[in-house]
Amino acid sequence: MAQPIQLTAPNQVSYLQPTGLFINNEFVPSISGQTLSTVNPYDESVITSVASAGPEDIDLAVASAQNAFKSEEWQSLAGYDRGLLLSRLADLCDRDKHILATIDAWDNGKPYEQALSEDLAEVISVFRYYGGWADKIHGQTIPTSEAKLAYTRHEPIGVCGQIIPWNYPVMMAAWKLGPALACGNTVVIKAAEQTPLSILYLASLIKEAGFPAGVVNVVNGLGATAGAAMVSHLDVDKIAFTGSTNTGKAIMKAAASNLKTITLETGGKSPLLVFEDANLDQAVKWSHVGIMSNMGQICTSTSRIYVQESIYESFVEKFKQYTIENSIVGSQFDPQVNHGPQVSAAQKCRILGYLDTAKREGAQLVLGDDQPSPDAKGYFVKPIIFKDTNRDMTPVREEVFGPFVVLQSFKDQKDAVEKANDTEYGLGAALFTENITRAHKVAASIQAGMVWVCTRRYNVVWHMLTLNRLTAVKTPISLFRLADTSRVVLEGNWVNMPFRPTLK
Repeated sequence: MAQPIQLTAPNQVSYLQPTGLFINNEFVPSISGQTLSTVNPYDESVITSVASAGPEDIDLAVASAQNAFKSEEWQSLAGYDRGLLLSRLADLCDRDKHILATIDAWDNGKPYEQALSEDLAEVISVFRYYGGWADKIHGQTIPTSEAKLAYTRHEPIGVCGQIIPWNYPVMMAAWKLGPALACGNTVVIKAAEQTPLSILYLASLIKEAGFPAGVVNVVNGLGATAGAAMVSHLDVDKIAFTGSTNTGKAIMKAAASNLKTITLETGGKSPLLVFEDANLDQAVKWSHVGIMSNMGQICTSTSRIYVQESIYESFVEKFKQYTIENSIVGSQFDPQVNHGPQVSAAQKCRILGYLDTAKREGAQLVLGDDQPSPDAKGYFVKPIIFKDTNRDMTPVREEVFGPFVVLQSFKDQKDAVEKANDTEYGLGAALFTENITRAHKVAASIQAGMVWVCTRRYNVVWHMLTLNRLTAVKTPISLFRLADTSRVVLEGNWVNMPFRPTLK
């Protein structure tokens, strides 16, 4: 057994932090005894160490999930009762939301207020939502002849391996776990090595909610060892991954060796278009939200902004001033701060590397030359804005994944759409115009799975036009090109769930 440890976060929230691997409803050390440390990005101090899984630990976790999947207890559990378990888990997340938000802020660097009001609100809603779907998975009767009866039923896939990113740790875990468990699957889920703590705490709530042993197993570890072992494991029936495009490609190759079902949601380089008839103040506000939220560490960040020539210089100046006034950089636990540190030293170095590259390639720096000194504590990167960029510049082509945005002008609607589509990605896009006809035409022409109109929030899909935090769960999220291989990640219809049952 691996005993939890008492921790007190910088905001004085104290709690018991699990540190082991969660296998068969118990926290256990890794077989090798290896651990990995997790760091507070604000001051680079070590928070704690957790067990680091190797291939042999993955074997145990997968066996636990497989045994649970085959068990009478899980097989005989009605959809209604699976829904009750998910609803109970939502209640527990609601009860402990301040702890979970504290952990993600401490471990990840995101502002605590954001983690609480956005991430945890989403976690609770997702578990409640999929809890409601669990007893609505049904088949059909098919008329054939008087002498025969034909019908279909839907059965769970089996053991689902899930790999989640570090930018929204507990929220992405909910997005993966909710539909998988609602459909009757069992799970082995691996947190990102940078941010393992909140998922381990969530595991303790899963046990408290009453899920049978082995239904959910949580492993920490490096992608090259634990992740690779999970992806290639013959007893894992499906892999769901959210993360970088390069890692997604590697997972696709590994899964192909045994024809494993996969769902990949990878990178993005999302465009945002501002037409000359747009409400400029609103466009500036939402452009800032689109790239600076979560310190730019969002796959749908609108990191390419295209503005019509007649208002280009005015937009650039307004956007610069708005960013200076509204990006408050500092400790993630300061309630006045909305821009914390990046998640890691590697991420900080990556972003600053793109800053140097953009300068070298001739882009004009608007904001961001006053970065902290290299020896300053914390993984802070201040907002970076470049204008007068072009399609051949590296930061225009590649995903930076930070508070880094490139601006260009466009002549007309045709030019805007061509520039928006000039990318290998197809995750999201946004546009600002007062012309509803143009809005629909441009939205249809952009090669992206999601298009926002006159807003830029991940939970407002253009064809729904609602401001409900559940919209992201209730509406389709379809991704194009290198952003996704399965096309549908989440949809409010069990037929299109990423862990949908197998048709028999």
